[in-house]
Amino acid sequence: MIHCFQYLVYGLYPYTSDKEGPVNDSMPPDMIWRIDDFQIDPSRPLYEQFVEQIRAMIAKGQLAPGTRLPSVRETAASLRVNPTTIMKTYQELERLSLLVTYRGQGTFVTNEEAAISRSRRDLARTAVARLEELAQSIGMTLEQFIALAKEEE
Repeated sequence: MIHCFQYLVYGLYPYTSDKEGPVNDSMPPDMIWRIDDFQIDPSRPLYEQFVEQIRAMIAKGQLAPGTRLPSVRETAASLRVNPTTIMKTYQELERLSLLVTYRGQGTFVTNEEAAISRSRRDLARTAVARLEELAQSIGMTLEQFIALAKEEE
């Protein structure tokens, strides 16, 4: 059990549903990933693909706020990749405010709904930009492209 002294000195927080840290370092992760959980494109850096796909899992609610992720080592072992790849992935997701790491406690999906909403909006904008590019590549506007897609044969 963690004592009050440790809370003050080490900054350890009991986990609650608001924006605080986990209960203790013996908590198992809420999930373990397998390589089948990800779609890998060998022509692109792995960490970028992991960031995109984990970001989408958070946006879709597959990874709920407060979910404890496996450690860098556990994830690297289960996905059979270098731990540096996973470390870069987690760091980028922290930079995007989607993950929060508590030293000695683990890495968690943020409880900040604003960060999740911002990420969801960014993903939607990226998807629309890709659609616009595709529409322009065949000589159409986005509106024409969508209307054509909705037409029945």
